[in-house]
Parts: sequence; C-alpha cells; structure tokens
Amino acid sequence: MNEIADRYRRRAAAFEDKIAAVRPEQWPNPSPCARWSARDVVRHIVDMHDVMLRPLGLALSPAPSVDDDPLAAFRAARADVQAILGDPARAGQECDTPGGRMTVEQHIDQVVSDDLPLHGWDLARATAQDDTIDPEDVERGWAALRALPPGLLEQFRTPGAFGPGVEVFGPEVKVEEDASPQDRLLALIGRDPGWKA
Repeated sequence: MNEIADRYRRRAAAFEDKIAAVRPEQWPNPSPCARWSARDVVRHIVDMHDVMLRPLGLALSPAPSVDDDPLAAFRAARADVQAILGDPARAGQECDTPGGRMTVEQHIDQVVSDDLPLHGWDLARATAQDDTIDPEDVERGWAALRALPPGLLEQFRTPGAFGPGVEVFGPEVKVEEDASPQDRLLALIGRDPGWKA
C-alpha cells in the first residue's frame, strides 16, 4: 500500500464506523449541511465515490441503495475505490479534474478522501457521536485549504460553480481567535463548530 491508499483506508474505516453506529431512527436527523439529513450525508459520500470512478469509464458496483442500507451502500463504494487504489496502473492513470490534470489516485486523495473526515464530523454531529477529527487530518486539511489560491477558494464558495446544485463550501464562519484547530478548519469551510441538531 502507498500513502494515499493507506490514508483513504484509515479515513474510510472511521466513516464506516460512524455509519454503523447510527440508530435507525436517527437517519432523518438534520445535519450541519443545510438541507441534508444524516442519510443525505452518506448519500453524498457514496455519490462522490462514483465520481472518482468516472475518469476510468467505471461506475459503482451493484449494491443496496443508501435509502435501503446506508452501511452496505458505503461498504460497496469503498471496496470499488480501494480496488482502484490497489491497482497501480489504474491509480496512476491521468485524468482531467476541476483542480487540473492529475492522477486518479491524487484525485481520490484530494476529493473523496479529504471529504471523509469532514463529512464524518457532519454525520457524528447529526447522530450524537464523537465528532473528533483525527488531528493529522485537521492539520492536513488546514494546510491544503490555506494553500488554495483565493480565487479558487471563492469558487468553492460559489453555489453551482462546479455544476448545477454543487455547493462545495459555505461562507466562512467567524470563530474565536483561540478556537481549536478543528473548529478553525470547520469554520473555514463554512461549518458552525457549535452546530447542534
């Protein structure tokens, strides 16, 4: 395994654990993502796994829907992406992305893998679980976001900039100067760290 595959595997395992801990009656709970329920958070992550396969002309393997079985839907999507990351020829194939030309594994690392800790926080908040993000992921996410050109960061905040209905980040939320690194990261992407269902 390489660093990207290992990072994805760790993050996906943590997200899967959160899905597994959701009680059936919690799936309709609101989440910190406006207009999304807890189930919608998982749906988004599964959909983004599908997006990662498209440059290779692939789609997700047949699996239960997120409506029927969120855990099985995620596990199947996770297996598809891990198979790509485990295949050096496919993982190293170049593709065009909104962030420029890069390898498939880089695209996975920068999009769906980076999404897992952040949406894991959303799912945890929606369902009263431990919402602590791995400090390594907080540090990595903060560095990546601070390195974005201001124009691109504003594009991420513009609804529809990457397609109809696509909203990457919300407006930055103000937090105290002594806020924790996790809270500063969440605020930067438009999450209110104090949000409660």
